[in-house]
Amino acid sequence: MSFDAESLKFDDKGLIPAIAQEAESGEVLMMAWMNAEAVRRTLESGRVTYWSRSRQSFWVKGESSGHLQELVELRVDCDRDCLLVLVRQTGPACHTNRRSCFYTAVREGDEVEIMAPMEG
Repeated sequence: MSFDAESLKFDDKGLIPAIAQEAESGEVLMMAWMNAEAVRRTLESGRVTYWSRSRQSFWVKGESSGHLQELVELRVDCDRDCLLVLVRQTGPACHTNRRSCFYTAVREGDEVEIMAPMEG
């Protein structure tokens, strides 16, 4: 059965959440949004493309920063309303220069920064 991006369950704005995970380590890197065209561009180019809600435009991860996400595999969840994007990440995934966007933990009611920005 061939994949059809239109078969995904997009929200009322035509978007679907996409969770980026490092393919080798399993580390969860970030969450962003895709529309059907971003999914198609990602599959065709092998470079992960998201939809920026604030800029209302496509962005290829790492296009300006050099912190590229190379697509390893795209997975669809059981309800077809969320994507898991397995990637090879070059450098930090987060715009704060951290490896992951998930660098704040809630521990015993307090927020704790568990990851410092990367050097360089």
